Amino acid sequence: MNNTARFLSVAALAVFASFGAHADEADSSQFALKFETNRTRAEVAAEAAVEARTHSMEPAGSRVVTYQSKADRAAVRAAAAEAVRTGQIPSGEIGVL
Repeated sequence: MNNTARFLSVAALAVFASFGAHADEADSSQFALKFETNRTRAEVAAEAAVEARTHSMEPAGSRVVTYQSKADRAAVRAAAAEAVRTGQIPSGEIGVL
């Protein structure tokens, strides 16, 4: 009996508290923003066009720097094969443990 009474009192409190959460208008009119401006549509469009030409939407540092290598492909392969043979770099999936 005690658990039932406690459960019903908590449920009643939750129902009572939920009424205060829904006290706004159905269309959420309190969040509507109202602006008064003295600029024309043409002025805003011209400013947006200039901003689009000068402002990059690319995050800073997102470009990858590329380098032109002057090494020969065959020379690099030969050097890698030599390093594997001499044990300077690991070979296979396990590598050096």
